[in-house]
Amino acid sequence: MEGDTWHSYRFVTDSDGSPPFLMEPTNQAHELDVFKLAGFRQIGSYFSARVPLQQMRAPQPTRTDEFKIEIWDGKDAEGMFQQVYDLSAAAFANNPFYKAITRNAFMAMYMPIVPLIRKDLVLFARKPDGALTGFLFGIPNYAEAQTPKSVILKTYASLTKGAGRHLSHTFHTAAAKGGFQTAIHALIHDENLSALRSAAEGAEVFRRYGLFGLRLNG
Repeated sequence: MEGDTWHSYRFVTDSDGSPPFLMEPTNQAHELDVFKLAGFRQIGSYFSARVPLQQMRAPQPTRTDEFKIEIWDGKDAEGMFQQVYDLSAAAFANNPFYKAITRNAFMAMYMPIVPLIRKDLVLFARKPDGALTGFLFGIPNYAEAQTPKSVILKTYASLTKGAGRHLSHTFHTAAAKGGFQTAIHALIHDENLSALRSAAEGAEVFRRYGLFGLRLNG
């Protein structure tokens, strides 16, 4: 792990051989063998899955007055990522091995990719008073082609029950409307609620990853 879970910390453990998608961790097969020979053992399991957008099975979520879903207006990218940082810090704080990074470090990671962002794939869930309670960040899979046919559901988080389902549904609907054929559900922990949602939406796993650890004596 490069210091924290914001950077690369997983090995590919199984794959269908398809090319890596944008921002996906990669490694040579022998690199994992080196860690295993050094005594590292898998302590966490993750996967990525893909689903044809025209074959989505999940029904539309029940309407709610607890929050509303907004599409980013494309303005003030720095302010948008400032909000994402604040909510991420709150939503991910209890995740295993989570370690906070500074606001400046977060901004340095994400601001360079602003030119690649499509505003219709960045979503917010807001309470009636305007308070942010969830977000979803999607991006076209530019590793595939200059005009990609697949889109990546990179990250989403919420502080209110049900917001994640609404964000996901809105994302898939917007992606299909935008001409994408396939959605990639990226880097999901096997035990996360997102794993159940991905399966319910008909996504099929094409890559698996592992987090490996070594217990030190003393």
